Amino acid sequence: MTYLQMLEEGCGRLLEASIEEARQDATLLLLEVSGFSRADLFLEGQEQMPAEKEEDFRRLLARRVQHEPLQYLIGEQDFCGLPFSVRKGVLIPRPETELLAEAVFRSSEGKKVLDLCTGSGCIAITVARLGKPALVAASDLSADALKLAQENAAKNNAEVTFFCGDLFASVCGRYDIIVSNPPYIRSDVIATLMPEVREYEPRLALDGSEDGLVFYRRIVNEAPDYLEQNGRLMFEIGHDQGKAVAELMRQRGFEDIEVRKDYAGLDRMVFGVWSGK
Repeated sequence: MTYLQMLEEGCGRLLEASIEEARQDATLLLLEVSGFSRADLFLEGQEQMPAEKEEDFRRLLARRVQHEPLQYLIGEQDFCGLPFSVRKGVLIPRPETELLAEAVFRSSEGKKVLDLCTGSGCIAITVARLGKPALVAASDLSADALKLAQENAAKNNAEVTFFCGDLFASVCGRYDIIVSNPPYIRSDVIATLMPEVREYEPRLALDGSEDGLVFYRRIVNEAPDYLEQNGRLMFEIGHDQGKAVAELMRQRGFEDIEVRKDYAGLDRMVFGVWSGK
């Protein structure tokens, strides 16, 4: 079969499996297996596909049909224009998180930045590469996540100090900015998520307990011990958590609290300042 015939076969199989972006996913899997660019596929699509590459393509298709995330199959996800390796056991970086990373790196010049629940390291590494921080550190409970984050730091030539521990447990020093995209999905909602998420991504990185706020409470309560005077705490949140997280910060004594929206007009970030009072 030719490359384009294999593409059509793949697209059909994914459509049958109710994969929303069937043609895009089939194309990306074919490019991964063939080593082609999109231009190569256009120019050489009528060529016969080698048998071993057909096998590899069908093997990846079979996994995608089972709703395994495309990013795990191709092993990479772009984030803020930087390439990040991804694999099972670590949360896949989301486009909406780019807004938080951008807000941090644009205000990071000369600042010490700590990223809690770093996962793949996407926020910390983006800040280190695109901002002008004095120092970037990152923490995660998962040793697997930290290993991947370290690989991504090397891949992107970013200087980041990593701590392995539960939130602040292994963290040293004080910081001008503490940023976090913690687990924030309510436990009872996990079962309703897309199969790509609920069956493949780590529950540890998703589950925010009964009300989705357990990590916000802990971080808000502990962050003042690690923030410099007038340091900022910056969160990503679920679309319905803006008021609740802002109130947690207000009760703890944070000031200048701001809820920001994403491109869809949904609450997505909460920022606050610790005056040291």
